[in-house]
Amino acid sequence: MPAPDRQQLALDFSPIEGSPPVEWVIEDDLVDYEQAIAEMESRVAAISEGKANERVWLLEHPPLYTAGTSADEADLIMPDRFPVYKAGRGGQYTYHGPGQRVAYVMLDLKRRQQDVRAFVAALEAWVINTLWNYHVRGERREDRVGVWVRRPERSATSEDKIAAIGIRLRKWVTFHGISLNVEPELDHFSGIVPCGIQEHGVTSLVDLGLPVTMPENDMVMRAEFEKIFGPTALL
Repeated sequence: MPAPDRQQLALDFSPIEGSPPVEWVIEDDLVDYEQAIAEMESRVAAISEGKANERVWLLEHPPLYTAGTSADEADLIMPDRFPVYKAGRGGQYTYHGPGQRVAYVMLDLKRRQQDVRAFVAALEAWVINTLWNYHVRGERREDRVGVWVRRPERSATSEDKIAAIGIRLRKWVTFHGISLNVEPELDHFSGIVPCGIQEHGVTSLVDLGLPVTMPENDMVMRAEFEKIFGPTALL
């Protein structure tokens, strides 16, 4: 299997010289969704005012569904299965739960590039380069956001989503971010049409036969993040 084009994916989204490292925070316990949003909103405001450093916050949520700004109610198949929250991010319905690494990315693009498309491409590259550490070829699609894995054992056109991306900006500070399926309960996705896409499925690293632990994945994600976004400091 050929590797992804590293030159194409070696995007540089590093900050201006003299910027402090991005704070890298990992939560050990499940974090309530509303609590996470409140803390993220507070942090984004502080970053925007120059009162706090940029931060990447890695966590897991209890099982829940979120509706992005483009969500279609018809895609919520089981509205009573898990709590449903409206999310300020772009996109449609998605699932969060244990075994899924959520990374909330709070960066000040005024210190980097004020280019939303380039930022999304950088997030995709971060995920794709992370996956290649496990020899999983993640791919982007022009017509749908996220990272996809081909499943040729099923058919020539079969593919599954392994990571979702949904972001929002306020005064050029980013929030929300990515979710990478490490070992979530994949049946939990059946309560929605993930991202409004019916013709493809959802997968995870463990579903692909890779017994990757969350701490192992966090180390890989941090190393690949730094190659694109610059230094981090573990808190």
